[in-house]
Amino acid sequence: MNKNDQLFIQLVYIFHSSAMVAMGKLKNPATDKIERNLDQAQQSIDLLEMIREKTQGNLSPDLQKMLDNFLTELRLNFVDEKNKDLVGS
Repeated sequence: MNKNDQLFIQLVYIFHSSAMVAMGKLKNPATDKIERNLDQAQQSIDLLEMIREKTQGNLSPDLQKMLDNFLTELRLNFVDEKNKDLVGS
């Protein structure tokens, strides 16, 4: 794996972590608290989707699979969090 692949993984992980924190799935490292901001989570997911679109055909199969898996995981968690809001109202 070359340096750019490692940097790409790190970039994707940053957006993944940001979305998970915004969905309240992970503690916010700055506050050490569980916080929810679904708009912020959606923005992180949208950014990863844009990265996926812009890198289409330029990633190794392993990197493409990793990105696709992260997006799938985030989308499923996002729907789960949105449904919690519907059940609670």
